[in-house]
Amino acid sequence: MLTSWTNHLENDDPARSDVSDLTRAGTLVAAWTQRWAAAGDAPLWHEGGRWWSAAEFEEATRRAAGRWHTAGLVPGDRVLWSTSSSVASLAAHVGALRAGLVVVPANTSYGDRELAHIVTDVEASAAVVERPDQEAWVRSVMPEGGVVVGPDLDLPDGDPGELDDVGPDDPALICFTSGTTGAPKGAVLRHRNLLASVEAVRRAWRWTADDRLIHALPIFHAHGLVVGAYGTMAAGGSAVLLSGFDPGSVLAAVKDHRASLFFGVPTMFHRMAKSGRASELADLRLCVSGSAPLPAALHEIISSSTGRAVLERYGMTETLMNTSTPYVGERRAGTVGFPLPGVDVALADSGEVLLRGPNVFDGYWRRPGADAEAFVDDPDGGGRWFATGDLGEINDGMLTIRGRAKELIISGGYNVYPAEVEDVLAAYPGIAEVAVTGTPSDEWGEIVTAWVVVDGAVPTAEELRTFCAGNLAPFKQPRLVRSVEALPRNALGKVVRARLSDEARDGLS
Repeated sequence: MLTSWTNHLENDDPARSDVSDLTRAGTLVAAWTQRWAAAGDAPLWHEGGRWWSAAEFEEATRRAAGRWHTAGLVPGDRVLWSTSSSVASLAAHVGALRAGLVVVPANTSYGDRELAHIVTDVEASAAVVERPDQEAWVRSVMPEGGVVVGPDLDLPDGDPGELDDVGPDDPALICFTSGTTGAPKGAVLRHRNLLASVEAVRRAWRWTADDRLIHALPIFHAHGLVVGAYGTMAAGGSAVLLSGFDPGSVLAAVKDHRASLFFGVPTMFHRMAKSGRASELADLRLCVSGSAPLPAALHEIISSSTGRAVLERYGMTETLMNTSTPYVGERRAGTVGFPLPGVDVALADSGEVLLRGPNVFDGYWRRPGADAEAFVDDPDGGGRWFATGDLGEINDGMLTIRGRAKELIISGGYNVYPAEVEDVLAAYPGIAEVAVTGTPSDEWGEIVTAWVVVDGAVPTAEELRTFCAGNLAPFKQPRLVRSVEALPRNALGKVVRARLSDEARDGLS
């Protein structure tokens, strides 16, 4: 049996007896504006050598909301948002939420094909992009009258209209994910989902206004956006925004700004350990790893170097944050702890992890078929469970993720769905058949591997990556190519990727 989620909370936390206290503010927007009104002079974001106060940022989001309103957008309209970390980008994002718009985050490395799928699927009315080539392409696939701007939101100022007039059930984000089945689709996250998950993490990790985060994660990903940025604003804390990850930059920021928190993916911690400077994280109150499993050996290296055990958490795009090792208590390597406040976790007979709670989304954007596959009814009438596709086991109250029932690849913390990559590679001259799997990697977690049956010379990984450019983001492109005479198939002729994955693992043992 899993340890109760109440063990994450302090003894006097009212959510221990009434879980609805997690969502008492109604929406994250309301929680943020309350924080800003109470402490407008408090530092919030550091960028470009200066601090932005909470009041300055609130004004920037108000101005952004006014520009969206003047541009003709109305509550419920979808806004593609594909940018790197900056105060301007976050202001455009939060301003959109305050105006009742639905933000659709997208990876900045996406190519034309990937962006076109998202823009057309959600019928976006506007887009915030920072690459000139992205801007031209997005404009070409947007409906007539669509708004395409950069992170600075170069639009006329105007009256923002009714601000913060959103309710818990209103959609806030549509985050595209390969999910557990099918091609990339949009998970609709409502304001109540965001609030419940951020509040659960804030309380479980003892996140307060005194905390300062070194933020080196991409903000288009749920880890950097919902946990890092949203969490900072909800706690009333502050964050140093870095444009990307580099061990030296992170460690310099930790020292210069007297930081207390760092959130990263296993790839970041691997590079930190490889730099030989991991011990410089010792001054932090908390290091958190997520988005992919943290190898036990790496957990030990970082924990022994800093004198503080890394805290691991388990999340998904569709459910945000699900479990965490405890802030107080044993952070056991190889496990992802026990449920965060309000979250129910169960194992199906097959070992698949099932989830339900206020953090769990209601369904995908206009994908009733995918919804039917993703949710299962509780036989005891206790509501629906979301079937994660992850296989787990419970030992001494802790959940361990053992693998995935489905074939999703997680590389560097990002999701890669094999079928999407295979569709692109199938057009490469000389490839008769192709299957894509993940191969274990100490640095990346998994690397995308193309198994090819060829007519002629076997292409190199570099050749395939060049071919994929413009159609697949770099993290989806193959880093390893293996030539086989035939792909393994079952009795119905379907390729059995699991056999290829097993072969890849055996080759490394």
